[in-house]
Amino acid sequence: MTGLTQFVVFCLDAQRYALPLALVERIVRAVAVTSLPKTPRLVLGIIDVEGQVFPVLNVRRRFRLLDKEVSPADQFLIAKMAHRTVVLVIDEAEGVIECPSAEIVVADQIVPGLEQVQGVMKLDDGLVLIQDLEKFLSFDEAQALDQAMEQEVTHGT
Repeated sequence: MTGLTQFVVFCLDAQRYALPLALVERIVRAVAVTSLPKTPRLVLGIIDVEGQVFPVLNVRRRFRLLDKEVSPADQFLIAKMAHRTVVLVIDEAEGVIECPSAEIVVADQIVPGLEQVQGVMKLDDGLVLIQDLEKFLSFDEAQALDQAMEQEVTHGT
């Protein structure tokens, strides 16, 4: 890996995480989330963004952080996965940073088999966990979400 890679850095509690900028559509202020039955625990519900319905994922649950209610102070990070667009509830977006590829440690060099983490950026002010959005949902979670979303589209709320 050579050159610079751009990432969107965001916070959950005191920890910083990142996603490749190419996956991030935008960041918006949090809004009310409509619950969706029969979804994995990770899914808070759905929101409508300009006529499109997207699932809202509670990343706190994935990272074993304490749950908290979504508030207007939170932000929604809208990101593209290979087969769907998802919304992540984040405390705050820090912005876009460029990181030299040489400063990224791939996850297998830290702990083999580490899921959801693509690597770690070493910055002057600390470490940032780079998320692998494609591995964020397990196969079973993705299937359950697909079924719930299909039912939502078919029947509506």
